[in-house]
Amino acid sequence: MKASTQTIPDILIYEMDDGQPIYYRGYKDYLKNKKQLEQIMGSSYLQGVLITQMIIVLSQLLDMKQYRLISSEIGLQFEKGSWRNADIAIYKTSVLKGLPLNNKCMNIAPEVVIEIDTKADFSDDKRPSSYYQKKTAQLLDFGVQKVIWIFTDTKKVMLAAEQDIWQIFSWNKEIHVVEDATINVAQLLEDLEIE
Repeated sequence: MKASTQTIPDILIYEMDDGQPIYYRGYKDYLKNKKQLEQIMGSSYLQGVLITQMIIVLSQLLDMKQYRLISSEIGLQFEKGSWRNADIAIYKTSVLKGLPLNNKCMNIAPEVVIEIDTKADFSDDKRPSSYYQKKTAQLLDFGVQKVIWIFTDTKKVMLAAEQDIWQIFSWNKEIHVVEDATINVAQLLEDLEIE
């Protein structure tokens, strides 16, 4: 019996790592017509709320003349064939001065990247933690000063500020983001409780 091969459309590529595609989680279900594209590309309610609340809080804590918050899976281009997405990127406005607004990935490193879970597919990877470690290391090598991962399933935060100083702690702790700005994920969610 002949094995069938199916070309995977580029629209299903979430990120690229050294020319190798990283697909959206659930892409196989899309190929089998079990899920719609929006179902695998969209954020969950919790992810969307956290991103929105963090942007609101950070915009109140930071001098917005000195910083720009960019969200919506902004693409960060490391080199040809290697790019990663960021849920929230915090840039100093001085590095963006004169940069035209266009439809391309950013090739300038932000100060801070905040990630909430991931949309990457791990179905063929025996060690999903390697994805987080590799992406974090690539972001730091790119010039990002701090990478903050928020894991909603385990209610943990991973903070990496340098290649050799990475911490994992509960999300009810204060997270230093930049300058005097700190966030507490558990408190953000508690403040949103609907009675």
